[in-house]
Amino acid sequence: MPSMNELVRQHTALDDSDLEWLHLLVSEWQLLSDLSFADLVLWVPTRDGTRYVSVAQMRPNTGPTSYQDDMVGHLVPRGRRPMLDAALDEGRIVREGDPEWREEVPVRVESIPVRRQGRVLGVIARNTNLLTVRTPSRLELTYLQSASDLAQMIAAGAFPFENQQVDMDASPRVGDGLIRVDGDGIVQYASPNALSAYHRMGLAADLVGHHLGRTTAELAPSRGPVDEALAKVASGWAPREFEIEAHDGVIQFRAIPLKPKGTRIGSLVLLRDVTELRRRERELITKDATIREIHHRVKNNLQTVAALLRLQARRIESDRGREALEEAVRRVGSIAIVHETLSQNLDERVEFDEIADRVLAMVAEISPGKVTGRRTGRFGILDAEVATPLSMVLTEVLQNALEHGFRDGDTGTVEVS
Repeated sequence: MPSMNELVRQHTALDDSDLEWLHLLVSEWQLLSDLSFADLVLWVPTRDGTRYVSVAQMRPNTGPTSYQDDMVGHLVPRGRRPMLDAALDEGRIVREGDPEWREEVPVRVESIPVRRQGRVLGVIARNTNLLTVRTPSRLELTYLQSASDLAQMIAAGAFPFENQQVDMDASPRVGDGLIRVDGDGIVQYASPNALSAYHRMGLAADLVGHHLGRTTAELAPSRGPVDEALAKVASGWAPREFEIEAHDGVIQFRAIPLKPKGTRIGSLVLLRDVTELRRRERELITKDATIREIHHRVKNNLQTVAALLRLQARRIESDRGREALEEAVRRVGSIAIVHETLSQNLDERVEFDEIADRVLAMVAEISPGKVTGRRTGRFGILDAEVATPLSMVLTEVLQNALEHGFRDGDTGTVEVS
């Protein structure tokens, strides 16, 4: 399947800044899809203006899909879909027309112009599967009203927010918890998951009818002058993500101001209980620190052993015994270098080039002549279980090269490549 970059550059006249805006929109539009219970397809007019090309597609997590097949890359002639034409030409949301039937499934289609800096770049076709339509609940009505507000903001060029980059994989989603507040910050609706998250933070009462920002600030640990800013952010006055740790819970928030006609009428606040996730992250950090400390202590112990062996070698009169101890010193030293490197990393992987250079220097220092070591090329990053035996092998190879390739007083270079 071709990427959006390829489709836009191949078929349309949009420039890089327009393409960046579309990427920003697509990074956010899972929110619109879930609130609408609808599939979204982004259509962009071709360079000659005679066709539309679909450059992106999103399916909802909250309802059945309207498309069994992927639409990305499809081309349709201008005039075949009048609602696309009307939205593009008139710059307004088009909802007229009867439902379409696709494989015995009724689908309601709406067209939302995508505006940027006064220009309409393309059109979002919002396709709602009507096969499972029933009397909507309060939650579904809140979703649909919020989706309508976001659609109007897209048509006006007010959404997505240009200065906010959102990682949708890590951000709260619609199903995690949703709160809608009015222009004064009073909670109009809170989903069951949102209420559960606030109860986790210590709230004993209901949220509806209360000021969200002040309620949140009261639950959060005292921050002095920051409390007022927290109250405003929690009420959705500005687009922002933040976390609050209170009582026994850690809650992640995302505030989205709603300005369908240029004036803020309220906000959506998405929230997610990340208590267990943060607990596991802290455990991993603790385990990583413990592992690094173990490597550090092993390195210290090995260096102590090497020092003792070196002292013992000086006291032995037998040349063969002294050589055996010196060889053991080098082997222990090479392993110590690996553990020292591991103690400075967060994972069990090491940059072996650094280890190889230190082993070269260590072996060259104890050579009988003036021999230097040099490395060409790269070993790269290796796992610990590979790095430890490899360092011993490298030490052995270098020692053999020095022992059999040079006589006392010789000068030269040992190259590892």
